[in-house]
This record gives sequence, C-alpha cells and structure tokens, in this order.
Amino acid sequence: MTARVREMRLDEVGLIIDYFHGATPEHLEMLGVDPTRLPEPARWRERYEREYALPYERRGMLLVVWELDGRPVGFSTADKIVFGRQANMHLHVVDPERRRSGLGAACVRDTCALYFETLRLERLLCEPNAFNVAPNRTLQRAGFRYVKTHMTVPGWLNYHQAVTRWVLEKHEHLGRAR
Repeated sequence: MTARVREMRLDEVGLIIDYFHGATPEHLEMLGVDPTRLPEPARWRERYEREYALPYERRGMLLVVWELDGRPVGFSTADKIVFGRQANMHLHVVDPERRRSGLGAACVRDTCALYFETLRLERLLCEPNAFNVAPNRTLQRAGFRYVKTHMTVPGWLNYHQAVTRWVLEKHEHLGRAR
C-alpha cells in the first residue's frame, strides 16, 4: 500500500463537502462541528471555486487530499493563512477502516511539508477538539509540540469548545529525519 499526499484539485472538493454532509451527528460532535454551520453543497463549492481562482499569496485556504493506492482516504485543509508566516491545519481520515492505522501521522508529515513549501510558512498550528483522541495522538506522532488546551472556536464550521493547540515550526519539521 502506497500513501500519497497532494494538493486537492477543484474537481475533488466534493470529498470534503460529502464527508461533512454525510457524517452522523455523533461524528460531527466528536469533531466539534456545528451542523447548522454547514453550507449548502452548491454554495460550499462556489466558495472553493473563488479560493482556487486566487494566487496562493491571497488564499484563505489550501486543500490537500490523502490517497492510498490511488483512492482518497483523507484530507487536510489549511486556513487562517498568513502567507509566509503561519496557518492552521485540520485533518480528517474519511475512510473509517483506515482510522487508527498510523496512516494519519505519515500523511500529516507529508502534508506539513506541502504547506510549508507552498505557503512559505514558518509555523503550522492545529487545534483539534480536546476530547477527540485520534487527531491529538496523530499530531504528537507527526512531531507537533503541545502548547495548551483552551476554549475557542477553531474554525468556521465549529462551535465554542475545548481544543488542544499543537504547533510545528518549520525548523523543527526540517530537522526531523523521515
């Protein structure tokens, strides 16, 4: 099995839209996602179309797909981008059979490399729901450093919640052997 991480094409954004719209209320709660904040699929796609029309320096988000043997099994998104400085990332394994398999940590490491290079970042932040164990373990395994646990609204789909803030500095990422 070969994992591959690459920038998501515009014609693939349905993976993200379908993931959230097809999720159970329990799964959305575990993610800290407020289902009332999910835009209608057509409006969501239009939002991505506007983003993809912009140069990287002006984008508010960047989307990455994770593939295993040519099939999408997960994705990551970067938002709150300050080009050349920092961004926040989110990570999701969409194939329930692939969760807790170690795939996430490997994909996160490669995703970080893509974000650091494409967005010329110095730092990546990630703030998963504090009670969602899987992404917190994945970030630790991928080399992120724990900063704190606090209350916030981590993204535009989320409600106010306890999150764990993780950080990865570019020099730390480059200094790690793969």
